[in-house]
Amino acid sequence: MAETAAIAEAPPKGGKPATARFARRKEAVLAAAIEVLNKEGLKGMTLAGVAARVDLTTTSITYYYRRKELLAVDCFLHGLGRLEAMVEAAAARPDLPGRIGGLLDEHLALQTRVRQGAEPPMTIFSDVRALSDEHRAPIAEAYRALFNKVQAMFAAPGYEHLDLLARAARAHMLLEQLYWSSAWLSRYDVEDFPRLRARMFDLLAHGLAGGRPFAPLPLSITPRLAEPARETFLRAATPLINERSYRGASVSDIAASLNVTKGSFYHHMEAKDDVVVACFDRTFEVIRATQEAALAAAPDQWTALSSAVAALVARQVTPEGLLLRFSALQALPEAVRASAVWRADRVSQRFASMIADGAADGSVRPVDPFLAAQMVSAAVNAAADLIAWTDGLTPERITDIYARPALTGLLAT
Repeated sequence: MAETAAIAEAPPKGGKPATARFARRKEAVLAAAIEVLNKEGLKGMTLAGVAARVDLTTTSITYYYRRKELLAVDCFLHGLGRLEAMVEAAAARPDLPGRIGGLLDEHLALQTRVRQGAEPPMTIFSDVRALSDEHRAPIAEAYRALFNKVQAMFAAPGYEHLDLLARAARAHMLLEQLYWSSAWLSRYDVEDFPRLRARMFDLLAHGLAGGRPFAPLPLSITPRLAEPARETFLRAATPLINERSYRGASVSDIAASLNVTKGSFYHHMEAKDDVVVACFDRTFEVIRATQEAALAAAPDQWTALSSAVAALVARQVTPEGLLLRFSALQALPEAVRASAVWRADRVSQRFASMIADGAADGSVRPVDPFLAAQMVSAAVNAAADLIAWTDGLTPERITDIYARPALTGLLAT
């Protein structure tokens, strides 16, 4: 029978004191493992590394978890359980504004407890795809349950016209904003959280439009891409890395998707690490070229921003247009990760400049440019996942159900 995450070992016998001691120690092991997993990823997490954090031997850790995969699964399930509790609390509110605001309240309250050392950090989910199908199955089931509850939040009074796909798109966007916030919340003190909550709600609920319609322009984009043979490999690698994570997508997988040999792969790429770096280079170049084309074509910053976002979201419906998920940054070797993070920040900074200039020309509402840019970047980046599990999306359809509410607000009807 396959092992599952929920039962690593039976608790010790001997009555309640021993069982309580076992439970406390297992909880400490799990908290330590979440910190290691978030920092090192699945590949870098070892039972020995977790044991060292809780002053146990590796042999003692195996009393609670026989294999690190089982420990990792429990880390992911723990994170999903915390999210589900937050969603259930928020969903009890009677209307959609209350539900969105309630979820932000729950999220920031949890982050406050984490900062105060009262709870372990939220699990980062970027390496879920690196697990085997067997170990990923209970996580997928838990995520579906969570997602269905978030989606149901949008079946609220006044929003009955949203079909299942439109509710799913908004649910996906809302969840992604919570995940993405872990990348920038560390820049703020806990004392700033009430102000952040107000700004996040304002952006999520009401978007950025300064009284202008959502009417993105068609753009002519000419990114500086790799030579054709290398570009073919990058197009094949991008969806595989998005689907299975960098560690889960092997050179053999990438070569097989193109029906070529591993030798042919290494003719174009010196090492597997080069693949994800090159995929990021390609993604950053596509975003840069799209932003530049939008700025050149649009009469104001709102039109430039909405045109860039719509184009980046819509192009991902096509295989050649898919962008690499920024979650793959966690898997990069430390020597090259800093450079990739810097380039990702430049993407957001350009969006921030467009938003600030839009506030000046009156086409964008006056908002916090940094925070708004982070949320726009999150929405663009998350489109890859929406497309991966949704059939039948056309560029026009995804622009309407996803790009439009990302910029005009989740409360827009």
